[in-house]
Amino acid sequence: VGVAAADPSPRAVLIAGVAGLAAGAMSMAAGEYVSVKSQEDTERADLKLEAEALANNREAEEEELAAIYRQRGLDEELAKQVAGQLMKHNALEAHARDEIGITVQLSARPLEAAFWSAGAFSLGALIPVLVASFAPASWLLWLIPLLAVGLLGILGAVAAVAGGAPPLRGAIRVCFWGMLAMGLTAAVGRLLGVSV
Repeated sequence: VGVAAADPSPRAVLIAGVAGLAAGAMSMAAGEYVSVKSQEDTERADLKLEAEALANNREAEEEELAAIYRQRGLDEELAKQVAGQLMKHNALEAHARDEIGITVQLSARPLEAAFWSAGAFSLGALIPVLVASFAPASWLLWLIPLLAVGLLGILGAVAAVAGGAPPLRGAIRVCFWGMLAMGLTAAVGRLLGVSV
């Protein structure tokens, strides 16, 4: 949008779009990787501390596990039985799941998160880039933002529904921030008037 505001030639917009797609996908992947890797590091440190606690004071850890089950509604005797059985089966797994909240299914996977983040960004950015490659130059400044806002609205609604929230609220929120970002890039493009 910023390039279209400065130089609305299809070639300039297409080059900037492809460059933005690549840079954005890498940025999203890197940010997601760093974030999820930090989470993974925290999980590993928590598991190490829990393993040490189990090795040093197993009885207190079993009582701690029983207390968790009492808080969840089990009576004293049943909570002790469940804690005892789980401690015999796999004490670290039981504490990881019920005390820390770490499960195999929900554990951090940085590379997978980075891959999906880059893919989602690329998929979303691909449609405006394709439009820039086929649309007449006179349409680019209004067609790309219109299409982008429409896609953002759809994605915001889908994400809201997936999360159990009202779709309109999700669509409005994503569209608002998308329009703000496009408005700022268009303003910078007009202000600088730089041709690619």
